[in-house]
Amino acid sequence: MHHVTSKDGTAIAFDRLGEGRPLILVNGALSRRADAASVAASLAPQFTVFAYDRRGRGDSGDTPPYAIEREIEDIAALLAEAGGTAYVFGHSSGAILALEAARLLAPAITKLAVYEPPFIVDDRTRPLPEDYVTRLAELVAADRRGAAVTYWMTTVVRVPDETLASMQNAPMWHAFEAMAPTLVYDATISADYVKGKPLPSGKWASVTIPTLVMDGGESPAMMHSAALALTAILPNAQHRRFPGQGHGVAAEVLVPVLVEFFHRDTPAH
Repeated sequence: MHHVTSKDGTAIAFDRLGEGRPLILVNGALSRRADAASVAASLAPQFTVFAYDRRGRGDSGDTPPYAIEREIEDIAALLAEAGGTAYVFGHSSGAILALEAARLLAPAITKLAVYEPPFIVDDRTRPLPEDYVTRLAELVAADRRGAAVTYWMTTVVRVPDETLASMQNAPMWHAFEAMAPTLVYDATISADYVKGKPLPSGKWASVTIPTLVMDGGESPAMMHSAALALTAILPNAQHRRFPGQGHGVAAEVLVPVLVEFFHRDTPAH
């Protein structure tokens, strides 16, 4: 394990694996670098992989108050550690962070891949409540971590009751409760894009790098709409759907596609 220091002094923990061009992995909600271990290990023969704990999780520190810009600065610190440029892959809310990093840190990110950014862009899916960020913040402030995770699962992810009950009885629930304060961060990241409205057409117009937008064939309709909408507004994007996959895409399905995409038209180093 290594650490970099972000602009605000927060220590960000990361693992560095493999050899080759740098590739930074940006996880989604309730996820630590350990949860991406199989993806990171599978990519390591082809890339120098930077798998990190987003602030407030795992072995990384945290410094209030939260702002999305602080997470972009965390990625900037990792980019500097990687030598100044890197590929980036973002999953779920991490996909939104990756998009923002590509916009704000250009030209340091040279290729971008994202899997299922959690946008609600049309009337196929009910928008999230207007107060869902505030509600999560209230639960976290009251140290009701289990209630915060339950609210996230029922209101944001919308898992069935039987699935929720199974999760609450599984060992992973304790890890989720430990990361509950960071749910406010993920809610803040996605808040502007879960209202059932089209994506802002000019928001990522400057992200002209090659971008791969992916989703799973078994994922909810909102993920399909989101991926297609994002592909349509990015200047240099392509879309790929994985049959039989959901939001937790299997490493053996994802990794070969990432390797092919990041290596395409890239000179040998």
